[in-house]
Amino acid sequence: MNMQSDPNEVLNQVASKMRRKFAGKTGLLLGVVAAVAAVVWIVLTGWFTVGVNEQAIIQRFGKYNRVVGPGLHFKLPEGIEHKTKVKVKKVYTEEFGFRTVRAGVQTDYAPEERYTEESLMLTGDLNCAVVPWLVQYRISNPRDYLFRVRDVQGTLRDLSEAVMREVVGDRSINEVISDRLTIADTSKVLLQQALDEASTGLTVVSVELKNTNVPKPVQSSFNEVNQALQQKERMIYEAREEYNKAIPSARGEAEKIVSEAEGYALDRVNKAQGDSSRFVALYQEYAKSRDVTRRRMYIEALREVLPKLGSKYIVDSDQNGPLPLLDVGRKGGK
Repeated sequence: MNMQSDPNEVLNQVASKMRRKFAGKTGLLLGVVAAVAAVVWIVLTGWFTVGVNEQAIIQRFGKYNRVVGPGLHFKLPEGIEHKTKVKVKKVYTEEFGFRTVRAGVQTDYAPEERYTEESLMLTGDLNCAVVPWLVQYRISNPRDYLFRVRDVQGTLRDLSEAVMREVVGDRSINEVISDRLTIADTSKVLLQQALDEASTGLTVVSVELKNTNVPKPVQSSFNEVNQALQQKERMIYEAREEYNKAIPSARGEAEKIVSEAEGYALDRVNKAQGDSSRFVALYQEYAKSRDVTRRRMYIEALREVLPKLGSKYIVDSDQNGPLPLLDVGRKGGK
């Protein structure tokens, strides 16, 4: 007897055979039929198998009783105990801002315009962004999944959208477009916290952002602004390069000039100090013997000045009359 057959069909077949066998014995027939039906009902609804990727929740008179894993199990007949199988290893996917019509090598998507309410968000710098994403999850706690939340899928979608809007609202439009991995990781952590607080029995496997952008009507203007910003950054970078090249050279030249000026000043100071020391020494000698020193200074001055003169004429102050003859043609007269 196949335990997966329809119980009603099996009972009908057994009853038909019993009626033929116990024709004319109605009372006995009813008793036998009832006993056989009870046995068949217990066998068909009591034994069940749970797949390797599943867990089964058993309810007794509608109340949670136990959870069983993969394998062959027995429960009380249907009506007393009821089983519900849950695929705990299957990865489910929820899409936001888009829908997959047919998956394959060339995946077909439904028109995005139908789901812009899900993906249209306001960024931290007050720009509009289109942020499509998907959430992959597993059922990690079948009991919570079945009994703690009335609409688990709806709760997941509401929490996911709230978390994504919060994360996007904390970032600029450029970060939303260029830093999708960070946004996805942050959203995954926050979404898992929200699901745990709601006791949904779900575990987030991944959050993946699709192609984020600005709304189509403003894409061209946004691209122009981005190009202008990039050009601005490029010009700033080039100016900094020129600055880094010119400033060290100017600093070197300035240090050279300062060094030369300091050397010149030191030389002048040393020379002045030397002249001052020589003058003081002369004065001290002069003070010791003024006549001798005056004569020596006079002779030294003549030695320094006379060679620079041209013709020289020396006149004896004791002579009464003029010289009878003055030879002016010869140079260097005495």
